[in-house]
Amino acid sequence: QLQFVESGGGLVQPGGSLKLSCTAPGFNLDPYAIGWFRQAPGKALMGVLCIERDNQITHYGDSAKGRFTIYRENAKNTVYLQMTSLKPEDTATYYCMLNEIRCPAPGQKVDHWGQGTQVTVSS
Repeated sequence: QLQFVESGGGLVQPGGSLKLSCTAPGFNLDPYAIGWFRQAPGKALMGVLCIERDNQITHYGDSAKGRFTIYRENAKNTVYLQMTSLKPEDTATYYCMLNEIRCPAPGQKVDHWGQGTQVTVSS
């Protein structure tokens, strides 16, 4: 049974940084597409970044461009979302996801979701 462990969320001031982690104890993430989505209060779930099996990156919109990075650390079986220059509008619950074949296109079904970790950007 796949269970994600997401961590790294919290409260940060505008302009600050956070690094979110997604791992799955006992389950090898290497062969899968792993990504991060987020849902702000009262808003729809939206993709942030996704890393394919071959480590190509899928971007969803422009919100993360130049500020967020996604990468794998296979030795730790972990995928990270490094977030810098955080803005209040980045406040959301961030969800790790896994797809067996490819990163999902917008609106496409996701195979597995994590429980989410809260990120709050506020002074």
